[in-house]
Amino acid sequence: MRERAVRGKLRVFLGAAPGVGKTYGMLAEGRRQRAEGLDVVVGFVETYGRRGTEEQLGDLPVVPRRVVRYRGIELSEMDVDALLARRPALALVDELAHTNVPGSRNGKRWQDVSELLRAGIDVATTLNIQHLESVNDVVEQITGIVQRERIPDEVVRAADRIELVDLSPEALRTRMTRGEIYALDKIDVALGNYFRAGNLGALRELALLWLADRVEEELADYRARHGIRAPWETKERILVALNGAPQGENLIRRGARTATRVHGDLIGVHVRPDDGTLQSEPPGLEVQRRLLRELHGAYVEISGSDVAQALVDFARTESATQILLGPTSRSRLRELVSGSVINRVIRIAGPIDVRVLPPLDSQLLAVPPGPRRRRPAPVSARRQWAAWLLGPAEAIALAAVLSPLRGSLGLSGALLCLLLAVAGVARLGGLLPAAGTTAAAALAADFFFTTPVHSLVVDRAADVAPLLVFLAVAGIISHLIDGLARRSQQAARAKAEAQVLARLAGETVESGARALPELLAELREVFALDGAGVLVRAGEEWRPVVASGGPLPQQPQDAAFAADLGQGAVLVLAGPALSQEDARLLGPFVTQLRLARERERLAAAASTAEALAHTDRLHITLLEAVEHDLRTPLAAIATAAARLEAVDEGTGPREIRRLGAGIGTESARTLHLVANLLDLSRLQVGAVPVTPRPTELAAVVDAALASLPDEERAVGVRIALPDGLPKVEADPGLLERALANVVANARTWSPPGAEVRIDAGAVAGRIDVRVIDRGPGIAATDPESLFQPFRRTERHPDGTAGGVGLGLTVARGFVEAMDGELTVETTPGGGTTFVFGLRAGPPTAHS
Repeated sequence: MRERAVRGKLRVFLGAAPGVGKTYGMLAEGRRQRAEGLDVVVGFVETYGRRGTEEQLGDLPVVPRRVVRYRGIELSEMDVDALLARRPALALVDELAHTNVPGSRNGKRWQDVSELLRAGIDVATTLNIQHLESVNDVVEQITGIVQRERIPDEVVRAADRIELVDLSPEALRTRMTRGEIYALDKIDVALGNYFRAGNLGALRELALLWLADRVEEELADYRARHGIRAPWETKERILVALNGAPQGENLIRRGARTATRVHGDLIGVHVRPDDGTLQSEPPGLEVQRRLLRELHGAYVEISGSDVAQALVDFARTESATQILLGPTSRSRLRELVSGSVINRVIRIAGPIDVRVLPPLDSQLLAVPPGPRRRRPAPVSARRQWAAWLLGPAEAIALAAVLSPLRGSLGLSGALLCLLLAVAGVARLGGLLPAAGTTAAAALAADFFFTTPVHSLVVDRAADVAPLLVFLAVAGIISHLIDGLARRSQQAARAKAEAQVLARLAGETVESGARALPELLAELREVFALDGAGVLVRAGEEWRPVVASGGPLPQQPQDAAFAADLGQGAVLVLAGPALSQEDARLLGPFVTQLRLARERERLAAAASTAEALAHTDRLHITLLEAVEHDLRTPLAAIATAAARLEAVDEGTGPREIRRLGAGIGTESARTLHLVANLLDLSRLQVGAVPVTPRPTELAAVVDAALASLPDEERAVGVRIALPDGLPKVEADPGLLERALANVVANARTWSPPGAEVRIDAGAVAGRIDVRVIDRGPGIAATDPESLFQPFRRTERHPDGTAGGVGLGLTVARGFVEAMDGELTVETTPGGGTTFVFGLRAGPPTAHS
């Protein structure tokens, strides 16, 4: 108890990623407490050369670090012994998840901090969310990086105070581009790997969720310690009770307005009675579900015999603060007989607010059509006749057999035995035969077991009560057994229907020609039919287009059942006549068959139209593009050739070389265009041979740059590939062409004097190759349009007309053929970055 009383307090500054300001915030808190007169020292702080952190460190007293020699290298660690000897009021310790040098006092820094806390020293420390043990696997999925330094969650959860240091991904990336976090030579790699906007957003959400979970645990623990069961309005949760009535939509809208105003949650609840009867869904419930989704609410369906109790229990489970109810649709008489749901909810809701909304107009006071309950099918006529014949005879015979035991068994014992006979008849034939057997059993008991014997007269008043009780009990038991049998039979049929409809839904998800035969086969199997098929009128005759089973009728009039499917098609069934229940279940089959045929027709029409439209667009665009991009270089070649023909003796060799170089350049442009056109054609028909193998990226980059025309060669291109980069699994030829096209595009759009940068990095089993330029950048609205074929830009930076737009299309096609991806993003500070995502090759002995 003494150790617990003097234990220091732990304060954790938690962040989503490096650079958000955790160390800065910890030092600022230390300076504030030091200004208030507290003894504050710095146990360990790493500034990483960040100016703001160094300014905050300022003149705070620092405990000298302990120097440890490990494998010939001198490393510094926090000196725990010096801190324990110094015994400050508050120690500032950076990087709680840090792993100490082998041979240190403790293996982990959080263990050092635990020692300081046990000694009564308060500690302020920093931690990134990725180091928590419970979220380590999630962080690896997000970033592709395995975190080696991890800390148990219970260590952090035991902190007296956890403060989230939050910074938006955009602001953090801006700090990164300004050089406020990492050195300038590491910025591009960091922004393209760990500090991607998506990674930072996911890590930020993870930190917020973890902290919110910890706050909720503290709140739940506090309420449990103080015995508080009533809901606290920490967040408004509004429950709307729905039963499909018209006023339900008004309730949902009113609840949505309230939830939006108070930043709360909206939940719609429908209570389904669990009395065992089969019920159809109220007609307005589907509309109300859709409205809830549109208004960002949740829909929940629960069951319960007591609607009011089920609703309130669910509200307590969800910590709801309000329950919205609509006006009652019950008549006064029904409320007197069965009670009012609204009144009962108000009575048992306790501290939960209950609001009853009035109707919008007099029409809403009308009783909505409730769900129709389908009575279970009665037992077969054969069983009823058997029960009628056997039941009374069985009761009389049993009474006659028991009559010799009249003295020892008595009237009450005989009635109990006869009650078994009544129960058996109720199970066999239902309620009515059991009622007849009850009457016969009562008369037989009177005849054989009351005085005078063998007479229906009852002399003793004491015998009247057992007979009356027998009649009542036998009637109740017969009714219960009959109801149980009916509900069991109905449940079995409902289960069978649900299985049929589930299979039907699964089969109709598939479109095309397979759907119709499978539906017909399922239909024939479910209803035990001889055959099922679809007939289509062909002139004066009917022609089957799809069939299942035996011979079909030649025309709909001869079928046991026929249904119109639209577009001149008719469903026909061959076999025995369908019952009313089967006809009801057949409705979904007919609807799905009709939808399947319509889907076939629309899919065929859409496919044909899309193919024609795509072909037309390609033809028109190709003609427009080729007209410009072939005419321009060919005209230049023709002009240069004509001038060469007209040269005279006065023309100097420099001019002749210039004209020859122009012919060569324009010829190369034409050949490049033709090569891209051919590559695009091969990509569209899937005729690109791919031979992936482990490939050195540096060699491919050199070959790609060498393949560029003279004006697009490596001049102005800086290659920054890291040492030890693994090989990529790719086709060297295709990767070379793709890189050349992307670099040529980057050089075209870069301003004079700017350079294009090529770098790469390994991330989670893949290699990311980035081509970075400082051009005008891309429109944020539709970056994917850059990869569309024949996309022509308006003007280059030098004022010349834009090209045909095939290079990037071909590049992406080649990369995807190698099971990679080519994406585009904005370069921080201006420009465009193209990212090749390629699979890393198998590790080599050298790597």
